[in-house]
Amino acid sequence: HIGDGPVPFIGHSNGGRISLFMASTDEYAGLIERMVLVSPSGVTPPRGMKYHVKKNLANVLKAPIGLLPSAWQGEAHAHLRHSLVWSMLGSSDYQNLDEAMRGTFVKTVGFHVDDRLDRITAPTLLFWGDKDTAIGAAQMNTLEQRIPDAGLVTLPGAAHYGYLDAPDVVMAGTRQFLGLSEGTRSAGPTKG
Repeated sequence: HIGDGPVPFIGHSNGGRISLFMASTDEYAGLIERMVLVSPSGVTPPRGMKYHVKKNLANVLKAPIGLLPSAWQGEAHAHLRHSLVWSMLGSSDYQNLDEAMRGTFVKTVGFHVDDRLDRITAPTLLFWGDKDTAIGAAQMNTLEQRIPDAGLVTLPGAAHYGYLDAPDVVMAGTRQFLGLSEGTRSAGPTKG
């Protein structure tokens, strides 16, 4: 429940993807006063040869399963998922999920907002660690260039969890961007 007016959104990774999506829609944009996003996902990463080889190999491995009777397909998929070759193709995040969540995971990581970024009107502060292996510099540059009012702070030596690797910089930048004084504390969630 947001309340009477727009509020700041702070998001990391997939929370950033959700914030970007909401800020780019007529339905939700009015809820967002400003955004602070740390290594947000949602921008299509550059795809190299390794990605295309893995994707094509996965499709080749899955193709014969579609020829089996439907009653056998679930067992065949389970066998494939536990094979050494398949474990080399998928991310550890994907591998650690149960079957019900894998479909959701694939749809989530495949949902990109590149074509909507220029619709975002909320001022946006971006943080990104230069050692981040999940979100690359090209994705962050796309965000900075395509969101009309965005600025990027690069965190030297920080990885995907930049707010943990450089908490002082992220906190100081966030406070400044949101107009909070050093002594201001957020109220946090309330009960009732």
